[in-house]
Amino acid sequence: MARSWLLVSANHPDAFDSAARSRADQIVLDIEDAVDPKHKATARDGVASWLAGGGSGWVRINDRLSDFWSDDVDQLKGLPGLKGVMLAKTESGAHVTETFDRLGGSTPVLVLVESALGIEEVVSIARARGAFRLAFGSGDYRRDTGTSAEDIAMAYPRSRLVVASRVGNLPGPIDGPTVSSSHPILREQSAVAVALGLTGKLCLDVEQLPVINEVISPTQSDVTWARDFLDDFEARGRVIRDGSDLPRLGRAEKIDKLARAFGVQPLPRGGAS
Repeated sequence: MARSWLLVSANHPDAFDSAARSRADQIVLDIEDAVDPKHKATARDGVASWLAGGGSGWVRINDRLSDFWSDDVDQLKGLPGLKGVMLAKTESGAHVTETFDRLGGSTPVLVLVESALGIEEVVSIARARGAFRLAFGSGDYRRDTGTSAEDIAMAYPRSRLVVASRVGNLPGPIDGPTVSSSHPILREQSAVAVALGLTGKLCLDVEQLPVINEVISPTQSDVTWARDFLDDFEARGRVIRDGSDLPRLGRAEKIDKLARAFGVQPLPRGGAS
């Protein structure tokens, strides 16, 4: 259900505590792209020490085919503060399951899909044992395919992730980060992601967090409509009146679930005091 996923470079362990106190729903300590290969071991040691010493968060690990994956999973396995791992550059369901099993069979694997092959294999990835949720590595996907960052170019891979998540019975996927520091651009891109069915967003800066959390949460008017519809549905004995009731019921239940998770209240009822 988490909306905002804050990526924190493992090169800066002094920033871990402040990130954990931020408005991020989840933090992801990054020992993959954010760390130069010659500094991987040092960064991994810092992450493991923080997680073993009372810190709590997710870790973006190196991809299954890299030289660093084995050391990543072996050092993180069983650490008390590890919520789960984000597996970089996933291109097959086997990558997910091998990671899940190597971590002991209980640590969730958040699957980062970042290539054309990953997008085309995403249904089998979503169905893989251990898959917790899908995320879009939009920057690497653009580099792999040569596509632009325009909404129309990103609609296909985003929609593939949404459909695969539904097929795999996973929560809605997490969109890639917005690099721009402009809040209007961030708000617009977050709204596009929500319209396509994504329910979270990666984040590179704590200043982006309030905007992401606001846009991805249902509005008060949405919550008001959903609660009123559900109350009416229960009052009439859950009787389906016509073909539009089932789609509206599904939407109302989704909005209500998100509202309860994020503490969004319906609009107050009017009337004289």
